[in-house]
Amino acid sequence: MVETVKRVGHSAVLHGCTGEDEALVGTLHGCTGEDEALVVQRVKLNRWSGSGESSRQTLPKVMGAETLLKNGEARVQLDPKVPVILGLQPASLIDHVARVDRSLLDQIPGERGGSIPVAMEELEHILSELKRHVLASADDSSPMKTMAGGSVANTIRGLSSGFGVNCGMIGAYGDDEQGQLFACNMNTSGVNVSRLRKKKGPTAQCVCLVDAFGNRTMRPCLATAVKVQGDELTKGDFSGSKWLVMRFGAFNLEVIQAAIRIAKQQGVFVSLDLASFEMVRNFRVPLQQLLESGDIDLCFANEDEATELLRCLSLVFLIMNGVL
Repeated sequence: MVETVKRVGHSAVLHGCTGEDEALVGTLHGCTGEDEALVVQRVKLNRWSGSGESSRQTLPKVMGAETLLKNGEARVQLDPKVPVILGLQPASLIDHVARVDRSLLDQIPGERGGSIPVAMEELEHILSELKRHVLASADDSSPMKTMAGGSVANTIRGLSSGFGVNCGMIGAYGDDEQGQLFACNMNTSGVNVSRLRKKKGPTAQCVCLVDAFGNRTMRPCLATAVKVQGDELTKGDFSGSKWLVMRFGAFNLEVIQAAIRIAKQQGVFVSLDLASFEMVRNFRVPLQQLLESGDIDLCFANEDEATELLRCLSLVFLIMNGVL
């Protein structure tokens, strides 16, 4: 059964589920790297007692890591050199973020609030129009911010720089200025970039238009961008890590499926972000197959994506039962 968590914003962090009374597990959200462990999962010991090797053997294994007894708590120690959480973003992406008025949103193709691919010519046209539509802000000196982007990269960067979690990225970036910016930005945020492949070609870009209410409309340009392929992934990319964070994408199904297969072989939990309501609506069948495979341990969706998913599943149910 897939656990679905409502995603808040574009850069959600892993769920932070908590247990009551006897267990506090799944502390991927908010772990701070305190003491000597980068990630600690604690289990109250009101059901265990004793000390030394004998008591160590009585403790449960949590997420496959070694559980040690220290100061009356079970503490999970992970190799500090191996990322606890990996983000798979096949194509590195540079975000151009700007607050704009509604008139620009009316001019660009697609629905507001969603994310659909555009050609480079369209992306350049939107960028050229920004100056005439930017909303003034007292907080920002620059009308547009350019930074490493993509929902997976944002999640990984937030976990690393905001919570001190040992994170890494899997993917590819181009041999251009945008590619260098992506790798440098992620590395500066403390993210392990050793699993990023540098390739000859352009790096993906996305214009992110934010309206006065904070709603985002994204138009990525991905068609010609370099990206990592499924047959390039290795067991070494995943070995020793605990979670793999991914974003659903119909054009990345091959690498997503390859990553899931290797991750499961390595005992890695898999998290899937539903990306956008258009992606859910237009590619329902492959998404449904992924969710029903049993390989997705955690699914993130915002309200629009969850609504679209439930609508699609309800439609399938009605068709299968002869109602429609």
